[in-house]
Amino acid sequence: MSVTVRVPAKVNVQLAVGAARPDGFHDLANVFLAVGLYDEVTVTPAESLRITCSGPDAAQVPLDASNLAARAATALAALHGIAPDVHIHIDKDIPVAGGMAGGSADGAGALLACDALWGTGASRDELLGLCAELGSDVPFSLVGGAALGTGRGERLSPVEVGGAFHWVFAVADGGLSTPAVYREFDRLTAGTRVPGPVASDALLDALRTGDAKALAGALSNDLQAPALSLRPSLADTLAAGTDAGALAALVSGSGPTTAFLTEDAAAAREVAAALTASGTCRTARTAASPAPGATVL
Repeated sequence: MSVTVRVPAKVNVQLAVGAARPDGFHDLANVFLAVGLYDEVTVTPAESLRITCSGPDAAQVPLDASNLAARAATALAALHGIAPDVHIHIDKDIPVAGGMAGGSADGAGALLACDALWGTGASRDELLGLCAELGSDVPFSLVGGAALGTGRGERLSPVEVGGAFHWVFAVADGGLSTPAVYREFDRLTAGTRVPGPVASDALLDALRTGDAKALAGALSNDLQAPALSLRPSLADTLAAGTDAGALAALVSGSGPTTAFLTEDAAAAREVAAALTASGTCRTARTAASPAPGATVL
């Protein structure tokens, strides 16, 4: 038998970053929206733990113990005193190293799939605890929908969303290292007072009322400046999407994927076509939010 879990990408509609903590992490006010781009993670009993991957950019996905899906299976197996003997196959459609939590999604997907395959019966809180140990974005990949992440992003509070929002995601050539982007944030803010991160009331109100134009005016990402510092060409992509009619544009998470909020699905298709034609990105994808979290198919 096998179990397949579908798990979504995310966009950060607000990413407020505090100063570096003594443990090297940063306190965040991180408003997540799950979007309708998905990886599918399938687990099947095997003689030993192994990982395979297919789909766009599959060659960039590590197939060793560093993969979050492998780490998830190992962590759940250790908790229950069993061997993590599964074949994990990732059918990848979320951009790799693109600031959309594709690796985190795979970790959450593998955790839920292995729990179902092995019948471990883990509670939601137990799964979320394992997710938090795996990485800051992994808990949200499990939950989906919309949420405010605090701490380093792993402590989640649900956020009300009053309608669908339509996005275009411009995929860049190559990735950006999240730790490198945070190091650049620290460099750019050195010697300045970094305020404590707080969720924007205007942004939360826009989500609650489903108002795309109000949300466009409230989007923010404190990692955008460091991402642009490391990859200046992203400014051309942001400008191309805005010129094509997007309501707002921002770097998605730590980048280099850029996100464009549009008025409706038709506008998203137009912006995607313009971005693809602009030559400033490798490809452009449309998706709506919010989307459900990790789901057993």
